[in-house]
Formats: sequence, structure tokens, C-alpha cells
Amino acid sequence: MKILLGVDESPHSTAAIDFLKRLPWPKDTQVTLVSAVRPPLAAYSEVYVPGSTLSEELTQQEIRHHEALAARAAEQLQRAGFETRVRVVSGDPREVLISEARTLGADVIVVGSHGRSGLKKLLLGSVASHIVTHAPCSAIVVKLPAAH
Repeated sequence: MKILLGVDESPHSTAAIDFLKRLPWPKDTQVTLVSAVRPPLAAYSEVYVPGSTLSEELTQQEIRHHEALAARAAEQLQRAGFETRVRVVSGDPREVLISEARTLGADVIVVGSHGRSGLKKLLLGSVASHIVTHAPCSAIVVKLPAAH
């Protein structure tokens, strides 16, 4: 079985990892952890200012950060007996996860839900909703337990 797991630094991602570890998967299950690095948006730029290396530096820092968090998540899953692989890809997480699932031939995509609604969902978008409606395979959305 091929599982694609979307990871970021949120507690929702941690919940998805914990969910994966709890379920009985076939012995040969492979988990590909994918972390998407959103490209920085330039809000303002002077016409006469040459291309800045600041943006490139920030992007490289973000890539290293995502590589480290995905590697930590992979270690957790390896300790639980999973074969893992890590991919850090630049782009919108919604499109990155769908594209990677197609490329991998994933049987299932697992993502955590941030639980956004209303205006936040409209402005920020919902990765989980996009995955559920556009995935080329089954999708599991993991939510944090409700606070009592």
C-alpha cells in the first residue's frame, strides 16, 4: 500500500501521524511524507531595485525547515515500522499533494484538518477540502479531538 501523508508544523499534522501509527496497515506499506513550501509573495518592489537574493535566501530557509520537520515525522513512522520517504516541494499545498499522489500512484492521501470555517476558509482555502474533492485516490482527513 502506498500512503501519501501531507505534513506541516501544525498539531493537525501530528494528529495525522498519530492516526497512521494506530491503524493496522499491510506489512509492505510505504509512507511518502510530503511537505509543501509556499513560494514567498512579493508585496511591493521598486522598479529600480535589482532582483533580491533575500527572497531566495528565505525560500532556502523555508525548504530546510520543511525538510527537517518532514524528517522528524518520518523518523516517528520508521520507529513504528513504516518504510518512509520524504519529499519537500515548492508550491501550493493543495496542488502539490494532488500532483504527488498522482506521481506516486498513492492508494490513499492522509492530511490533518486545520478546521477553518467561514471567512478564514474562504481567504486561506482548505487543503483538506481540496484533497477530498480532487484526489486521484481515497483521502482521509484527520481532525484533532474536540476539547471538552
